[in-house]
Amino acid sequence: MAYRLTIATLASAAPMGAQVYEEEIARRAPAVLPEAEVRRTVVRSLRSDLPGTVRLPARVLGDAPAAVRRATGRLIYPRGLVHRMGLSLPPAPGPEVITIHDTVAWRFPDEGRPEPHAAREARRAAAVVSVSRFSADDVAERLGLDHVDAVHNGVDARFVNAEPLPVAERRALGIERPYVLHAGGSSLRKNLDGLAEAWALVHDAVGDVDLVLSGPPSARRDALFGPLPRTVRVGRVPSAQVPGLVAGARAVVVPSLYEGFGLPALEAMACGVPVVAADRSSLPEVCGDAALLVEPDADGLGAGLVAVLRDEAPVAAMVRRGRERAARFTWEASADAHARIWRRVLATG
Repeated sequence: MAYRLTIATLASAAPMGAQVYEEEIARRAPAVLPEAEVRRTVVRSLRSDLPGTVRLPARVLGDAPAAVRRATGRLIYPRGLVHRMGLSLPPAPGPEVITIHDTVAWRFPDEGRPEPHAAREARRAAAVVSVSRFSADDVAERLGLDHVDAVHNGVDARFVNAEPLPVAERRALGIERPYVLHAGGSSLRKNLDGLAEAWALVHDAVGDVDLVLSGPPSARRDALFGPLPRTVRVGRVPSAQVPGLVAGARAVVVPSLYEGFGLPALEAMACGVPVVAADRSSLPEVCGDAALLVEPDADGLGAGLVAVLRDEAPVAAMVRRGRERAARFTWEASADAHARIWRRVLATG
């Protein structure tokens, strides 16, 4: 074959939105770039029991000098173009594309530390990709780049017109009543404090609805919502149940102060569930006019949820627009856009 593309990722024990992106693009890469041999490099730590192809000490992934990182890249990547889907991974010796989802590590103290080599290595890359125009511009400004390609994520076809969970499965999760769903993490940018304050207003106005919170175990989430009435924390839900959990909700709320993309909003729209989302960061770009965009404070989130739950907002029209909009966000379209970037780099490499 004329070309070789290596897609490099970091093994993860708790897959979230970034890992969904990695797997969806890597799986489709051979089909959208048939003229190239496509390989995977999955890096894991020395003691990790996760699946992977390469083991590296943690220091090489973080604090190692630039020369050591470059030497490591020469050892672990084959010749050809490398798409590095994580700044902590060592840089490639030849042309490379880097995906940078967002700048949260620079903005929020609980999102991990910023990668110390980020700016230098991003400037050296043949192309940098981010998952929304908002994030692309934010990454470019933060790292001093002239241009970052924006390629939207897609939505899994399982969410398109998904059926709600059967009653038995819903009850096994502890869900007994109609519910609003929040799905995701609990870091500061997710604005769970604002949602907790808003829920008191919603509960007073619409008392027959629960707030269901799904996501990895979190002491912070437990402290905020444990004392509140009509809240159910279901933890991390098996992947097979997630579309049904979303589809059964009266509304999905995304109160985040910062999202690089906002996949829960898109998944809800694909399910035909109304979305109340913060009018911040990438969420207006992803949601367009297919969600109720509000100020991410207690009054804004509370009023938005009450309006949707009482049908005071144009819910039916919003749901229709949501389905139509979600249909435009496919992983096939995302993979095709990546292939155009890979070909552009290969043509000049």
